[in-house]
Amino acid sequence: MTDTPRAPQSFSLPEDEPKPRSPEPAVARSPAAFREMEHVSFTPETDDPFLGEAGGMPPSLPPRKRRLMTLPRLFFGALGLLISLAIGLWIDDLIRDLFTRSDWLGWTAAALAALALLALVAGVARELWALRRLGSVERLHARGVEQIAHPTRDGTRALVGDISRTLADRPESKAGRAEMARLMDDVIDPPDLLKLAEREMLAPLDDKAIPMILDSAKRVSVVTAVSPRAIVDLAYVLFESGRLIRRIAELYGARPGTLGFIRLARDVLAHLAVTGSIAVGDSLVQQVVGHGLAARLSARLGEGVVNGLMTVRIGIAALDTVRPLPFNARRRPAMSDFLGELAKLGKAEKGEQDPLRS
Repeated sequence: MTDTPRAPQSFSLPEDEPKPRSPEPAVARSPAAFREMEHVSFTPETDDPFLGEAGGMPPSLPPRKRRLMTLPRLFFGALGLLISLAIGLWIDDLIRDLFTRSDWLGWTAAALAALALLALVAGVARELWALRRLGSVERLHARGVEQIAHPTRDGTRALVGDISRTLADRPESKAGRAEMARLMDDVIDPPDLLKLAEREMLAPLDDKAIPMILDSAKRVSVVTAVSPRAIVDLAYVLFESGRLIRRIAELYGARPGTLGFIRLARDVLAHLAVTGSIAVGDSLVQQVVGHGLAARLSARLGEGVVNGLMTVRIGIAALDTVRPLPFNARRRPAMSDFLGELAKLGKAEKGEQDPLRS
């Protein structure tokens, strides 16, 4: 058989089949999810207790442009070199004079000078290494802020790896670092990887830093409540605040030296100034009065509690400065977390000072 092509044919549709209707004009309506929430009121951000001081992320410090050469650096650098030359010439004259007196005195002075020079070189090298380590922690924090705002897979993985290497000598983070090494390839989403790294590696350090801040605040409260002079209060607050900043920095892997500590203290004070936490006046008094402590504590004990709260502020600012990652998955410590313990301490001190109290 041969296939013959068929001519095209036409077919008529039944009359009772529905014809397509023209589209009706769309009626504006609100989504179902919003119709169900008509009676829900939203809290403005200014009244939200979970933002700001109660646990939100603090305003990050603007990146500073470090200039290599400034007039103060030029002045102090030239002055330091001049003093070094003067000391060198004085030591040279001293050694020459000792050689003229006796050979063994000259050789002894030369050996002592060489030993002092060796110690100076070692100290300078250690300070430079501490500055480099502190700078690396600050860069990790800046990268963490950037990755939280604009996460990328490669950037997040590199950041987590660098944090793990920075905390390699901290035994508190050993289990978390091992867990992150095991789950690094399993977690695909960069924000989830950052949150997991914060919970696994930094949570044990946070749990150790918070009691550290509380203990320092308690010591400041007790000492300033019983000290007879204001200069003693000021000296001890400065001493305890400096020790707290150094301990927190060492906890998170910074380990600053002398120059690094000066730079870190400057950064903490700058953070306090930016976040508005430097005020020791009305804001702290309102917190104490708002918790009903003013009527229960004497003037000296109330002053001790206020100084303890200031130490807490410095500790939280140090946390924000030296922590490799900003608070994101975990709640940032707030003043209310420490105020209850300081109030208990103040009332206990008042009870000890008033034995006739019923």
